[in-house]
Amino acid sequence: MPILEIEIVLRPEEILAKDLAQVLAASSAEILRSQQRGTWVKLRTLDSRSYAENKADDDEPLYPVFVTVLKSKLDEPALEAEASLLAKSVAGICNRPLENVHILYLPEAQGRIAFGGRLR
Repeated sequence: MPILEIEIVLRPEEILAKDLAQVLAASSAEILRSQQRGTWVKLRTLDSRSYAENKADDDEPLYPVFVTVLKSKLDEPALEAEASLLAKSVAGICNRPLENVHILYLPEAQGRIAFGGRLR
């Protein structure tokens, strides 16, 4: 049941592939070992004019990717390896440097999320 919210800061004039969300979902599902239709990806874009970092060098703008991951359970010992694989995958698919992919794991969703009105 992993749900990923992926937000990409766009480069000027950048156009994303039409199947980018599906490619990210397929790759993420493999890493997260989820069943068919078990990994959901919500892909959003952010205009670079709406993103800033304090004391940033304007000569070298960054175009990061932010990934928020919601899972029913978090396997603490495996999180670091999982985050590393996920970051590498997202970086490659989105054509971004690895150091510009940032992942936030939300607290465990089990017992706090409802699908079709049913709490799980």
